Amino acid sequence: SNFILANAQVRQGFPIVYCSDGFCDLTGFARTEVMQKNCSCRFLYGAETSEPVLQRIEKVLDGRQEYQTEVCFYKKGGAAFWCLLDIMPIKNEKGEVVLFLFSFKDITESRGRSHPNEKKEEKQRSKKPGSSRLRAAQRQGRTVLQRLSSQFARRDRGEMKINRNVFENKPSIPEYKVASVQKSRFILLHYSIFKALWDWLILLATFYVAVTVPYNVCFTGTEDSLSAARSTIVSDIAVEMLFILDIILNFRTTYVSQSGQVVYEPRSICIHYVATWFFVDLIAALPFDLLYVFNVTVTSLVHLLKTVRLLRLLRLLQKLDRYSQYSAMVLTLLMSMFALLAHWMACIWYVIGRKEMESNDPQTWDIGWLHELGKRLEAPYINNSVGGPSIRSAYIASLYFTLSSLTSVGFGNVCANTDAEKIFSICTMLIGALMHAVVFGNVTAIIQRMYSRRSLYHTRMKDLKDFIRVHRLPQQLKQRMLEYFQTTWSVNNGIDANELLHDFPDELRADVAMHLNKDILQLSVFETASRGCLRSLSLHIKTSFCAPGEYLLRQGDALQANYFVCSGSLEVLKDNVVLAILGKGDLIGADLCSTDQVIKTNADVKALTYCDLQYIGLRGLCEVLQLYPEYASKFTVDIHQDLTFNLREGSEME
Repeated sequence: SNFILANAQVRQGFPIVYCSDGFCDLTGFARTEVMQKNCSCRFLYGAETSEPVLQRIEKVLDGRQEYQTEVCFYKKGGAAFWCLLDIMPIKNEKGEVVLFLFSFKDITESRGRSHPNEKKEEKQRSKKPGSSRLRAAQRQGRTVLQRLSSQFARRDRGEMKINRNVFENKPSIPEYKVASVQKSRFILLHYSIFKALWDWLILLATFYVAVTVPYNVCFTGTEDSLSAARSTIVSDIAVEMLFILDIILNFRTTYVSQSGQVVYEPRSICIHYVATWFFVDLIAALPFDLLYVFNVTVTSLVHLLKTVRLLRLLRLLQKLDRYSQYSAMVLTLLMSMFALLAHWMACIWYVIGRKEMESNDPQTWDIGWLHELGKRLEAPYINNSVGGPSIRSAYIASLYFTLSSLTSVGFGNVCANTDAEKIFSICTMLIGALMHAVVFGNVTAIIQRMYSRRSLYHTRMKDLKDFIRVHRLPQQLKQRMLEYFQTTWSVNNGIDANELLHDFPDELRADVAMHLNKDILQLSVFETASRGCLRSLSLHIKTSFCAPGEYLLRQGDALQANYFVCSGSLEVLKDNVVLAILGKGDLIGADLCSTDQVIKTNADVKALTYCDLQYIGLRGLCEVLQLYPEYASKFTVDIHQDLTFNLREGSEME
């Protein structure tokens, strides 16, 4: 909608207190050029503006009446346009007219298509209050205040030009230029997305090897187990091909040297890889599983050689260090390592049971855990070689025993009977205690870190409530404090940007500050400032927040800063009379006057909705302007054009 709001309680010209973005787009005037002017819009008059219609508008305003007419106005650039003007008085709960709503609709095209003889009649025509168009204007007037309380739409103000040289483009002719890195197109960056995804694929393949290799070494003593091993031949060969391809990629992947520089030279990359992980990866990639393809008899020695592939798990430590900041990822890796350890211990437990059976007299010895398991499953061993539980049952029982021993003291249904089994059980319990300290200790720390921000919120909230109780603050003040704390926490999550950036170098802090405060620095008043001046200004810009009903400033206060509205809406009051309604993109404060040591405010500024504000202190602003005197004079002149409302005492008289 294209509309303006005027204060009906101020008889000296009924000043404009708010204008919509649509009105600015329609007329070409900026908000700062419209605010506080007479609502009769004399700045839109021109040669063809009808004088009788203007006189009628003045009478309607004095009589607080509704009115609609068609009138010829002129834009800022001098172009004429026909406008359907609706005037609607808005009353408060006492029945007093407090605001005028002026609605503007461009009807130039429709009048151009109408008959020429009808134009004179239409220009002087005034419609009755009961018409359908006027009823629509009345509904618009009743809802406009509610719309002002909602989020203001984004504005594309003509005077807010982006200084592209500051925020986007670098200087076209820099004094110094850093040479770009020359690298081969076949060199793979170690921090690229593809390399990260490839590393995780290799990690999954390594886990697959860590599960299958110990199982095949310990459980492939029979024909059934050999046939089971042959059933995974396809996946095993695929993993070996992945390991071979990984070796090739590692010869073309960059790395970080001890001095902290990224090395792109192929020869240095090859030497570094050969000296570190090449031989481990080469042994892990030997294609032992191709022996199955050529029907070569596979002995247990071949399976033992494949255990060298488990050395690739050492690279998991690199993953833990690289992804230590991601709590969920570290938690997943730690739990996977715990399950993998239980799997390995289960394989060893089964081997101990088999070796005990082979080393004792099958006629008199039947106290091993495998014998006990066979009796319970009604599948006893005959001569320690025939019968017994299946491989599947034996593995599940082994895994059950090791997991119960690692996490607790066991349940006794699968227990150690021989000396070798008891020694292994003791070692398992000791390792379990160590794993509890390492894995579950880290799990506890990770979970605490995940909820640290919430814990900090409850701690500060408890401190605030204790403060309110000790000092016996009244209920209204208590509610305001709690509401402000909760809302500000939802905005910044308890993070103090100034404290966070305190230890960073000034150069980096200035760049971050320019990014955080780019909205206020894009005002036209800062358009001519140099990059150094903007960087200095950005370090003095702070953020603030205001809840509905809170006063940002009181009349007569010493003005400490100029405020930029990032979101929300505020109203400027003087003696309970609305002087202006401010929204997103408005600048409120005072111009700098050399004669004023202290600038007093001439009105109250009160928040209508939740407001996010950025402000720059006047003292810091003066310090920066003293460092850049060539810009100071330009700023003093331009600040009048960007201030939506001037709060300096006495400015209204000027």
